[in-house]
Amino acid sequence: MPIQDRHIIDSIKQSLIAQLKREHAFWSYNEHDITLENIDDAHLIAMTMRHLDLPEIKKLFKIYPLRKIKDAWIRLLVTENDYLYTLNRFFAWYYFKAKKPDSYLCHFPSFSSARSITLLLGKVEWLCFSGIQANDRRT
Repeated sequence: MPIQDRHIIDSIKQSLIAQLKREHAFWSYNEHDITLENIDDAHLIAMTMRHLDLPEIKKLFKIYPLRKIKDAWIRLLVTENDYLYTLNRFFAWYYFKAKKPDSYLCHFPSFSSARSITLLLGKVEWLCFSGIQANDRRT
């Protein structure tokens, strides 16, 4: 259950913004332009999930409902496909309780229709068609 007190919520948001600034997550913006008033919730959620650690991500669940966090994740992070593939698999499993993260991610239209992962032993291709996975190991 998210916190309802507006002052506490704003305090948590301010602390997340301050931590994101310390991590240089807003490197392309003037630091003084990044304030609570001009960053929307979806972007604060996505930036926190992308740049900060588990204790900070946990704070998101104290101030936002699960549905809002999941929507921001799908809209702003899942769409990055290969760049955030491992991170998105972790989020799917850890926060959104997906038993099979690869299959789970394949259900989103924003996720590409084919996945390629280079492993030490070879290449595994994950094809996403109607939630069915096939793998082809090549050496």
